Amino acid sequence: MPSLDFRLLFAYAGSVSSTCRVSFDDGAGMTHTVSVSASSLYEAAALALAEFKRSGFALAAIGPGTRLTVAVETPSTTHELSVARLQSWLDSSGRTPREQAAKVTLRQILGRV
Repeated sequence: MPSLDFRLLFAYAGSVSSTCRVSFDDGAGMTHTVSVSASSLYEAAALALAEFKRSGFALAAIGPGTRLTVAVETPSTTHELSVARLQSWLDSSGRTPREQAAKVTLRQILGRV
């Protein structure tokens, strides 16, 4: 999958949040879904990953190769990324102070420093 600019994936740049449904399929073929409010693809993925881990039901099923599907409700669009890609993005430097601050916050939510 080619690298896509985050601002192009969501209809609104800046700090406007969209409601997103984030899901993944576990090894038994069960689809797990949570709803989050986020202003970027990576923020939606990180918040959903934190919620999946918090719930405990998906703890063993999520790894770097897990594919997360992010469906933005309005406008209706769907995107996919791996947990490894999310981790790589979180580990990289932010291009702007706002992006760097968002990464710090998301790392804290996920329990990463």
